Amino acid sequence: MRLAVAAGCAVGFATGWNIANVGAIASDTAAAYGVSLAVVGVFTTALFVTHLAVQIPGGRASDRYGARRAGLAALVVIMAGDALALIAPAPALAICARAVTGVGTGLAFISGSAYVRASGGSPFAQGLYGGIGLGGGGAALAVVPAFEGALGWRSPYWTSAVVAAGALVLLAAAPGDQAREGAVRQEGVPRGVLRDNRLYRLAVLYAASLGLSLVVANWVVELLERTAGVGKHTAGVVGSLVLLLGVITRPLGGWILRERPARVRLAVGASLAAGALGTAALVAGKPLWLAGLGGALLGLAAGIPFAPAFTGAALARPDAPAAAVGMVNGAASVVALVGTPLVGLTFSLPGDGRAGFAAVMVLWLVALALLPSRRDLGVRPARE
Repeated sequence: MRLAVAAGCAVGFATGWNIANVGAIASDTAAAYGVSLAVVGVFTTALFVTHLAVQIPGGRASDRYGARRAGLAALVVIMAGDALALIAPAPALAICARAVTGVGTGLAFISGSAYVRASGGSPFAQGLYGGIGLGGGGAALAVVPAFEGALGWRSPYWTSAVVAAGALVLLAAAPGDQAREGAVRQEGVPRGVLRDNRLYRLAVLYAASLGLSLVVANWVVELLERTAGVGKHTAGVVGSLVLLLGVITRPLGGWILRERPARVRLAVGASLAAGALGTAALVAGKPLWLAGLGGALLGLAAGIPFAPAFTGAALARPDAPAAAVGMVNGAASVVALVGTPLVGLTFSLPGDGRAGFAAVMVLWLVALALLPSRRDLGVRPARE
């Protein structure tokens, strides 16, 4: 089981890498391609669009053909996208290549999670998977610039291909897909996961946990530069807490679900409240320690709901667990895609972006008001 969990986590790491690898050298990429930073942003947007589109179909593929097979195919697609991008620094080519990569990352993230779960991984293992996946983006931010001197504008794509190849080798050596008993859809449960109302509160929960965290992470440096009077480096340290602490708190959420199931709803609700308070602290901006506390609180919100949301979705639909997880995960991608540019627009309004962050704070509270039950969060009586 350990090899299976390690292989699944490697797939998640390869996915997370591609979320941040191009942004790691955004200015130099723009110069190499002869485009503006906004166009470089489209490279990542193209990935997110196809990543989102493949969530439910990718989940169905994992359910039907096996998570390991789907993961192997996904890693090959990621490397194919990287190979396409390596041909030349042409913007249209890069957008197409990143769209191909997005198909791979979308399928990879869902299949990796499903493989960890199907191999007997506990909720803690599911949280560990989420934390390592999130950490892939942070690792890319640190590693890609180090290779820029040798690889130039190709460094995001070469490093992604190497990471994906490593994950491919590990997954190929891992145990095969276990024979999955054909779970019968319960009476009264809709055939498609999009029609299953039980999944929508979990979708809202995860859309807040990851989606709002990504929105905040994208704009917190700009906000603090304008409102707290600090430089990029200091603002970046505060902003990094949002996602870096999520690497720790995702396994923590899984541990709580496994070891303290009676307290999981309280922990998830507290994390959402922490998200609202943390956002409010960032809006205040001063003193700087308050903004730092805000970033730390947001790290709780970015991590703790992960394992309960994914575990709850899979248990709600034993006939289509990966598709259910794909639906929940897709909701976060929608929020990130829509919310990031909308909050960016508020920086042209009076208040220097505070209005956008205030709206994010309200959305945290909406998610708290719609908090799923313990059963929906994956808690089951021992007899089940």
